Amino acid sequence: MNKNQFGLLLSCLSLVCTVFSTQAFSQSSSIDQASQQRLNQILESRPQQDYSESFKRGQEILNSRFSNWGIDPNTHSSINISELWKNFNPNRQVVVAVVDTGIDPEHPFLKDNIYVPNGQASSTNFGLDFSKNAGQKFRPYDSHGHGTHVAGIIKSVFPDVKLLTLKYYNPSASGQDNLNSTIAALRYAVEQNVDIINYSGGGPEPSKQELEVLKEAERKGILVIAAAGNEESNIDNPTNAYYPASYGLSNIITVGAHDQALQMLTSSNFGKNTVHLTAPGHRIKSSLHNNRTGYLTGTSQATAFVSGVAALLMSQYSDLTPGQVRDVIIQSVRKESHFTNRVSSGGRLDAANAQRLAAAVVQEKEQGQGQTFRRDVATQRTPNNVGQIIFLKEGKQKAETEKTEESKSQTEELKQELRAAN
Repeated sequence: MNKNQFGLLLSCLSLVCTVFSTQAFSQSSSIDQASQQRLNQILESRPQQDYSESFKRGQEILNSRFSNWGIDPNTHSSINISELWKNFNPNRQVVVAVVDTGIDPEHPFLKDNIYVPNGQASSTNFGLDFSKNAGQKFRPYDSHGHGTHVAGIIKSVFPDVKLLTLKYYNPSASGQDNLNSTIAALRYAVEQNVDIINYSGGGPEPSKQELEVLKEAERKGILVIAAAGNEESNIDNPTNAYYPASYGLSNIITVGAHDQALQMLTSSNFGKNTVHLTAPGHRIKSSLHNNRTGYLTGTSQATAFVSGVAALLMSQYSDLTPGQVRDVIIQSVRKESHFTNRVSSGGRLDAANAQRLAAAVVQEKEQGQGQTFRRDVATQRTPNNVGQIIFLKEGKQKAETEKTEESKSQTEELKQELRAAN
């Protein structure tokens, strides 16, 4: 999908962050004993009732029609979320801005998670619609399904997450109009100082205006979780650049997708330098508009899992900076040989490992031992499954011819600048 068609990019952060030395995680996902002891000390000082309540809410989701293999503790390729839930104690509310196709505000799985900056969430106030010719500004209804599906995955990981819905997509609008709507949605998210922006989209062409918004998000310390894209390409290669991943901003986590067999999806972009980790992305079950559930495939779904884990960590460990949360997620992956030369971390998302490492970082920070370091969505459907849209081939659609020669030249100049900077 061409980024000018889909237009779902996220923001980044250029903060200097504090990282603490930790041992590498083995393929068996073992955490070092000292870190585990520090985690136990932290957990023992907090009310046990809080953990059991969080775990109970997670179990309710696992036993519901909204469960998926990515969170199933009986699936070896899941994100290991049940172990995190057992030890989860929220300390603050976390808001995730979902820049996408909107949301179904009456969906029973999501209606209690909807966040609005002004007033109370209701059937007439459930986010903002930035799409071309939007008729109801505060009613970003999802008639496509993609945004509702992504929101459901985030909620399945963090049951109490707050979701700010920002719609950019109008199927009748031009690619440039949808990109403009995306930039407006991103700018609003940054102005609202959200904690995380989930950006399940992107494309092969950079935008100067988009980059400026993302740099402002970087400056403000907003964490951005971005899809690697579904073009079957190595985006380390400048000719295959995919944005926002290829902007090279410091608070973006770029996510590829794997299946239940722990194979990277053939459709997923990859890059040892530009893609950070993988997460579940094949036939993921989640909510769809009109009170439905369905299966979608792609890096969009993988991105949502990472956003959920990032929100959990921010809620429990409020002393961590966004940069530290980013580094914890990347450094705590479960190593897999298949991903060694495909993503920078060589592994996949592991929620429990991330929680353990975050606890160790907080403990060392308290002891003063820290060290400072420096968009048209696809509509292909899964065979024999109604409503199971696959998010594939964004960047390979034929480029629109609306651009003037001047804008093409400006795009090429921006590409050259980005390549030189990276």
